[in-house]
Amino acid sequence: MKRLTNKEEEVMRILWQLEKAFVKEILPKIKDQKLHYNTVSTIVRHLEDKGFVSHKAYGNTHQYFPVISKEEYRKHIMSLTSKRFFDNSYKSMVSFFAKEEKISAEELREILDIIEKEKNT
Repeated sequence: MKRLTNKEEEVMRILWQLEKAFVKEILPKIKDQKLHYNTVSTIVRHLEDKGFVSHKAYGNTHQYFPVISKEEYRKHIMSLTSKRFFDNSYKSMVSFFAKEEKISAEELREILDIIEKEKNT
């Protein structure tokens, strides 16, 4: 699975939210309102080439839908981040967020509770 550009990720988030959409339905949800229809269409086609979306044809128009779930992509990105920046150690990654005060002790306790519950099921 390939890493997506920021714009591709934005379009994917929209498609995950909408579940299926025509380019004209994606366009108004994009933050950069200056993007042209053809640009968004090109982004969606690149996503299709990369295997992230597929389409159903209605004459000359296409309705796109995700074939990679948000969860699948999230796992992939977190794995890449862990490998690239934390020597494949999630412990180092969580420690980094704790040191940067991006996660509180209470949140860490909640995470531990989740891990314990998952372990016991």
